[in-house]
Amino acid sequence: MNKYPITTLFLLISVDGKISTGSTDLMDFDKDLSKIKGVKEGLVQYYAIERRTDLFSLNSGRVMAKIGANKKVWEGKPLHVSFVIIDNKPHLTKNGIEYFSKKAKNLFIVTTNKKHPALKAKYANVKVLLYPKRVDLKDMMQQLKKYGAHRVTIQTGGSLNAEFIRNGLVDHISFVVAPIMVGGKDTATAMDGESLKKQSELLKLRPLKLRKITKLNNSYVHLEYDVLNR
Repeated sequence: MNKYPITTLFLLISVDGKISTGSTDLMDFDKDLSKIKGVKEGLVQYYAIERRTDLFSLNSGRVMAKIGANKKVWEGKPLHVSFVIIDNKPHLTKNGIEYFSKKAKNLFIVTTNKKHPALKAKYANVKVLLYPKRVDLKDMMQQLKKYGAHRVTIQTGGSLNAEFIRNGLVDHISFVVAPIMVGGKDTATAMDGESLKKQSELLKLRPLKLRKITKLNNSYVHLEYDVLNR
């Protein structure tokens, strides 16, 4: 029996693999693409596919703060989705924690920060996984499995994506490719992290097996792969 959940890395990317329109947090990929003629027309397809992803959604505090979670108020009924947010800085504020606690079925905050506002949260559905120096991704996944996370969709940034993939913690890839080239050497890609420097490090690379290609409308493409973890 697998001790980890089945995981899918799900991202909206450009043809050249970018997941942002620029190198600062002022740039937001899907919001920016919605302003560009020739790309905005097909963007709704990405959101439609996103709505079919797993009931455990894993992201980073930086991304959640970037999309304005700290300023939002949730007034509807809780979703059936549980959120897992890796947040060391922290990027989420007390208001951000409250927002997700009301929005989510369960909220898991994963952090190394002993002063994270989630540690003082008085919400029954908020759980904190606190690590001493560095988040242990393998242990984190094992803990999530114990909490009922049998399938998890990962939507983190390039650096975290690299850690998940190189640690063999991604089972499937699901990329919605927008018909645009972005460029920029400092602009985040689907997988960033540290560059390999030695031939022996090639073992960190994960080959993929193509499972499905779906041609969408407005020149969008949906790519699905299985990750061949060793």
